[in-house]
Amino acid sequence: MATDYFKSHCISAHISHVLVVIAAILADGWFDSLKNYGFTISYFIAMATIKLLFGIFLFTVSGSIGMLKRNLLGAGLTIPVAISSMESVHRNRLVALAMAEVGVREATGENDGKRVEEYLAVAGLKKGLPWCAAFVSWVYAKEGFKKPRTGWSPDLFPASRLARSALPGDVLGIYFQEYKRIAHVGLVEKVEGDWCFSYEGNTNNNGSRNGDGVYYRRRHVKTIYRISNWIKEGGTSK
Repeated sequence: MATDYFKSHCISAHISHVLVVIAAILADGWFDSLKNYGFTISYFIAMATIKLLFGIFLFTVSGSIGMLKRNLLGAGLTIPVAISSMESVHRNRLVALAMAEVGVREATGENDGKRVEEYLAVAGLKKGLPWCAAFVSWVYAKEGFKKPRTGWSPDLFPASRLARSALPGDVLGIYFQEYKRIAHVGLVEKVEGDWCFSYEGNTNNNGSRNGDGVYYRRRHVKTIYRISNWIKEGGTSK
């Protein structure tokens, strides 16, 4: 947890100060050493007070801060990320919205069908066009976000939105060498170890970029080219 990190940081800082002073005392007279290293009794009292108050502050705000673990793609590691309770709600609802669409299928296998055309409409597109990015845009629109609104997969990964790792509700991008660009996207549910679980439109059980419906997919993290975060920076219309 974040509070545990800051506690350990403060304790480490105290230990460092103490070790410096002890080393100085062993080498010189204690009074001269304290002056040489700039330490005074009031200094220690002030530092201890500040760190104690900071710790109390962290406990106070912990009710409005949630913790998720971002999985560093391809590294097999996790780092704690502090998120607001509202951001956590958005992330969970985005995942739930996408999950509820699993099972949607095209009418004739030509990027068509009532629900598929609803996805396309959110991105300003007509039936017959690839719709994986439109599906992601539709999910975000349902949750009340103004952006993204696109049917072009690369548009979902501007530099300002890129993330090093994946949280629920983030967008994943798959690079296709033959197109020399990201040509398929999905919405992240979770990352477990070396695997990313996602909800994806216009795919199939084989992970195609031009499939026939909405599927729940499992992809190795090394196959994921980019992750983007459209939840932060005030993107919601609520």
